[in-house]
Amino acid sequence: MAEHATSEAAHSKSGDLILLDYELWAESGGKMELIDTTRAELAQKENFTLPAGFEFGPRPHIVGGDDFPSALETAIAAAPVGHEVEKDLTPAEGFGERDPKLIELFSMHEIERLPEMRREDAELNIGTVLTIRGRRGRVVSFTAARVRVDFNPPFAGRKIRAKFKVVEPVSEPVAKALALIDLTYGRAKDFAVTWHEKVLTIMVPDRAKFDLAWHAASKSRLIERLRTHLHPKAIHFVEEYVTPTAKEAKAEEKAGKAPDKASDTTKPETGDEKKPHAKGSHPAADASAKA
Repeated sequence: MAEHATSEAAHSKSGDLILLDYELWAESGGKMELIDTTRAELAQKENFTLPAGFEFGPRPHIVGGDDFPSALETAIAAAPVGHEVEKDLTPAEGFGERDPKLIELFSMHEIERLPEMRREDAELNIGTVLTIRGRRGRVVSFTAARVRVDFNPPFAGRKIRAKFKVVEPVSEPVAKALALIDLTYGRAKDFAVTWHEKVLTIMVPDRAKFDLAWHAASKSRLIERLRTHLHPKAIHFVEEYVTPTAKEAKAEEKAGKAPDKASDTTKPETGDEKKPHAKGSHPAADASAKA
């Protein structure tokens, strides 16, 4: 195990917002399997892909949070800024031992009512990560009427190896706000943020305006995090709806009424429908989709 440290190097403390560069491995069949990384070159080598909406590169991270096992969070806090650290974790130190009692059965009706399942681009698959009654789990099987969800941590019972580097602390207010948006909802680059006299203004993108996951869960969680890390006097969420001109409205109406030649050759609907698909907000937390 290679660890680097110097007495002069700065360290993080619990609650700090940092940029973290890392690779995370889990033992599988006597070999180590890459389960999450911020490193594009390594991901290409290991044929690892990120969930939609995420990009490679150092990611925002709240030290001492719940994205990683507590033993790894402790190691991150102790790591000197700018130094590469490697840490091996036993199953107990990592995601714990596997508990069969944490695999539970739910009706499809209840699953379909979850906010993340009502997203336009959602599907239900083996490995889909869901939040049910405040707990996160992954789908391990389903029928037309029932869904079996595993609430065990994603890699319970497996040895974990982490290589990471605390790149830098995030301290500037706008950078902090964008980092927290990325952690809580994702797609921070779609949001416009300003900070003036301790008033935070966030322009909400079209995607979030009509996203039940944003309104039902992410927005309230984000407000809590913004208050904790920025202590603003006020937080303004701005939603802009531009009224089209008469000419634009007429063009839209004409386009809507125009016949779709391609649709004339399509086959009649069979009644089959796509099932919702829940996407996680943090690849490390939602790596269960690959477990």
